[in-house]
Amino acid sequence: MDRLARFQRWTGWLTLLLLGVALTLAVNAPADFQQSNSVRILFVHVPSAKMSLLMYVAVTVCSIWVLVRRSETADILAAAAVPVGAAFAAVTLATGSIWGKPMWGTWWAWDARLTSMLVLLIIYVGLMALRSALDDPQKSARATAVMAIVGAVDLPIIHFSVTWWRTLHQPPSIAGPGTGKIHIAGPLLTPLIAMAIAFIALGAYMWFVNARLIRASRRLEQLDTEHEEHG
Repeated sequence: MDRLARFQRWTGWLTLLLLGVALTLAVNAPADFQQSNSVRILFVHVPSAKMSLLMYVAVTVCSIWVLVRRSETADILAAAAVPVGAAFAAVTLATGSIWGKPMWGTWWAWDARLTSMLVLLIIYVGLMALRSALDDPQKSARATAVMAIVGAVDLPIIHFSVTWWRTLHQPPSIAGPGTGKIHIAGPLLTPLIAMAIAFIALGAYMWFVNARLIRASRRLEQLDTEHEEHG
């Protein structure tokens, strides 16, 4: 965990650099011939969606490690990833609604992709609520780990929803499952990829910061408990 301080510092500077480059490319990208300037929302929407899934993958892997090895470090990393993933999921739904109003004529539709993403946000919120409701750290770690692993079933549903069902949602922007096709014009593809890379760095930075805060909070609680016992 001590390495997180170094990773956090370097990731922070890298995030600033990548976001600067990505935002410059996004602002200077041409308007789409169909979506006009509304296409720029996708430069935030798509990377946010990918990060909400990646953070849940991290939560799931750490949760498995918690159950297998009873690792406190894995539990801290899982706990730290949940609010970060929730934030990305919320941004995904918000930007999707903003994009959907001019494109679909409505802020919300009970589309398979939208609904499954909403379920993911609810799972994230449920994990945070469950952890807050349990006072025993070990019980909290095990309970949230089990819930996170069960909730992972939503990930393939989100990813393949646009191919399994007829939906309003457009196909994957970069590559359709099993097709390898690119569904976005070249001048718009570069800023989208740049934003995706920048969001990966941003997500990692937020994860490291949150993990260090949780670790420090737990250490303070331990010190307070020891002080009371010896006081």
